[in-house]
Amino acid sequence: MTPHRRQATVLVAAVGVVGVTFGVLADAAGLSIPKIVVMSALVFTGASQFAAVGVVSGGGTPFAAFGSAMLLAARNALYGPVVNRALPNSTSGRVVAAQFVIDETTAMSAAQPDDRMAADAFWFTGIWLWCLWVLGSVAGAVLGSFIGDPNAWGLDTAFPASFVALISPHLRTSPARFAAVMGAAIAVVAIPFTPAGVPLLLAALGVVPAVWRHPRGPSHQAPGTVES
Repeated sequence: MTPHRRQATVLVAAVGVVGVTFGVLADAAGLSIPKIVVMSALVFTGASQFAAVGVVSGGGTPFAAFGSAMLLAARNALYGPVVNRALPNSTSGRVVAAQFVIDETTAMSAAQPDDRMAADAFWFTGIWLWCLWVLGSVAGAVLGSFIGDPNAWGLDTAFPASFVALISPHLRTSPARFAAVMGAAIAVVAIPFTPAGVPLLLAALGVVPAVWRHPRGPSHQAPGTVES
């Protein structure tokens, strides 16, 4: 087995365990096993699924659950240029590949030295990850009735933890940190006055003051510098 396949195997196994956690939480939120299977197979984005289930279990509306999930899934649209070299040239092939463009496949593909290895890492990681994510979700749903209250096991922290893990790498610049602080402030203020899930959507407005405070463009570059 090649080094990148060994790395992908470890990654896939870890994500499969997270899938079990999702299944438990989804079962506790009242989702049936068929719904959990369809959600994991078609959405296939952990953070978005945790967000939707968290909103539903908190009494939020379907609109808030959908909006929260879409907000977190929007980042996947930015991965296209990164994994482009690993994707097939045909339209039908790219349509299939789009289902597997997620954090893990992007990271594995981008780390490879050439196009052939990038494609192998992308498909190997994506297919096995999809299988174990769906199976893990089903296992969690089945075990949910035996586990009881997921809060007693600390599983209710899965979504906040995954959200923090996703956002942390993006806080290396001052504008990003400012946007995060403003988004958190908006969410905290909105919690007492809005339904469950809505504060997360409103937190996205934190980018507005960040853009206003840290504008970018040729007119804001120092003389003699070139924007990277």
